[in-house]
Amino acid sequence: MADRLCLLTIHAHPDDEASKGAGTIARYQAEGVRTVLVCCTGGEEGEILNPAMDRPEVIADLAAVRRAELQQATSIIGYDQVHMLGYRDSGMPESDANFHPECFAVAPLDEAVDRLVVLLRSERPQVVVTYPEEQSGYRHPDHLRVYDITQPAVERAADPDHRPDLGAPWQVDKVYFTMWSRARIMARHQAFLERGLESPYDERWFERPDMDHLVTTRVSIEGFTHVRREGLLAHATQIDPDSPFWFGLPPEVDEAVYPFDDYQLATTGSDPVGLDGSADGDDVGLKEDDLFAGLRDLAAPR
Repeated sequence: MADRLCLLTIHAHPDDEASKGAGTIARYQAEGVRTVLVCCTGGEEGEILNPAMDRPEVIADLAAVRRAELQQATSIIGYDQVHMLGYRDSGMPESDANFHPECFAVAPLDEAVDRLVVLLRSERPQVVVTYPEEQSGYRHPDHLRVYDITQPAVERAADPDHRPDLGAPWQVDKVYFTMWSRARIMARHQAFLERGLESPYDERWFERPDMDHLVTTRVSIEGFTHVRREGLLAHATQIDPDSPFWFGLPPEVDEAVYPFDDYQLATTGSDPVGLDGSADGDDVGLKEDDLFAGLRDLAAPR
C-alpha cells in the first residue's frame, strides 16, 4: 500500500501533456497528489509552428530545445516528476522517420513495455492516464504506441513472477483514457460563434464519431483551466501564439467555457473493463467526478 496518492500520465511527445489534461494535473497536485509524467519520445520530428522560433539554431538542436520547453511546461502545470521513456519521435504517418531504428514505433514491444514497468513499480501510482485505441482523428504512430504499451505494462507490473529485477510488483488500481469530448468541442464552437468569431471547428470535427457516451469521468478543473494555455505557450516551437484554435477566444472566456477534463475509465484492478473501450450496459456513461473515486481511503494526500 502506498502512503500517498499518485497519478501517472503517459504521453507521446513534449506538448501532449499541455494539450491533454493539464488542468487535472494542476488540480490534483494542489491537493497533494504526487503527479508523474512519462514522456515517451523527445519530439525530434516536431514541426516548428511558431514563426518566431523558426531559426537555424533552434532547428539544429530541436531535441534539446523541446526538452527545455517540456521542463518549463511541466513546472507550470504542476508535475512533480518527469520521466523520459527514451525513444525517438517516430514522425507523422508514412514519413521516413517511422523507420528510424531508434524511434518509438519500431522499438521492440517487450522492451518498451518493460521500460514502463520499471516506472510503474518505482512510482507506484494508483491511477494511470493513457490514450485510447480509438484515435481516428489523429493516428500518429507514437500515440498509437502509447496505447499498445500501457495495459501490458500494467499487467506485468503487478505480476510478481515478471522480471523481479525491475522492482517490487505494483498493482495499478485504475487506468483512464483521455477524451476530447464532443461536449467540449460544441461548447468552444458556440463560444466562437456567439462572439462573432470564426470558429476553428469546421465540419470535419463534427464528422468524427461522437464518443461522449464512453465518457465515465468528468473532472472539474475550475480555477486551473489557465494552466493549459500557459503550458502550451511554454512549447514555443510547437505552438503558434496566434493560433485561433488554441487562443482564438479571450482568455477569460476560454477558461470558463468548459472547465472540465473528460476521461473514460478503461480498467480497474478488481473489475477490468477492457482497454478496447468495451463495456456492457450500465458500465458506460458518466458516473464519476474524481479519478481517485473509490481510492481515497487507500492512501492519503500529503
